[in-house]
Amino acid sequence: MSYPVEVTNVSADTTDTKLHDFFSFCGKIEKIDHKEKSATIYFEKLSAAKTALMLNGGSLDGSNLAVSSSTISGDEIHDEPEASGSGTQHVQQEDKPRSGIVAEYLAKGYELGEPILQRAIDMDKKNGISTRFLSYIKQLDTAIGSKITGPEATLSEKAINTGKAFDDKHRVIGRANTYYEKALASPFGQKVYAFYSTTTKQVVDIHDEARRIAEVHKAERANTTAGAPTTAGATNAAAADIKATGL
Repeated sequence: MSYPVEVTNVSADTTDTKLHDFFSFCGKIEKIDHKEKSATIYFEKLSAAKTALMLNGGSLDGSNLAVSSSTISGDEIHDEPEASGSGTQHVQQEDKPRSGIVAEYLAKGYELGEPILQRAIDMDKKNGISTRFLSYIKQLDTAIGSKITGPEATLSEKAINTGKAFDDKHRVIGRANTYYEKALASPFGQKVYAFYSTTTKQVVDIHDEARRIAEVHKAERANTTAGAPTTAGATNAAAADIKATGL
């Protein structure tokens, strides 16, 4: 079963690929029916479709998209299954807090108005953070922190207590693989942890997180480009950016 949302006021410059890139931040897309200035996006999961409805009024190729559905309500509480096994497993895009998702949009360079950011905050407050993601971020903070800094330590607490000196000594960011690991290990670790584990935040917090995401990925691209032996390698490195399903 798929969950469709209707999109109108699509720019003539917007291709199927651009639509897919834009809406894939919400979650996995099964297919897109695109005709002139309208499109129907079919999502694999209900929570992804609800996130897409939150984007009503967002800008793509200079046009403010109208996103709606005759069958799906954007304010329903989603009920995703709890993660099994280790909480440090990879989480899906649909598991993430809506505030985190809109931060990814901003980091990528998309324009979302303040009402959309507030809508994301309100949805997180009402629906809560998914059990799967909350388990992931908590166990990641503890598991990686204990591994690097010692028993009963967390990345966010250790990083905030010792800052750059700790980072230089133990090269924590160098050992981290995902954005979340790198962010938790940074001097802003506690702020990042609070952003993703609580529903108490403001629009400015989303902008701050978007800047952190952009800076991490900018550094990754610069490091990759610096080591690229060919022009083609540099081009590929420059093209690397935030992946909607993994960061």
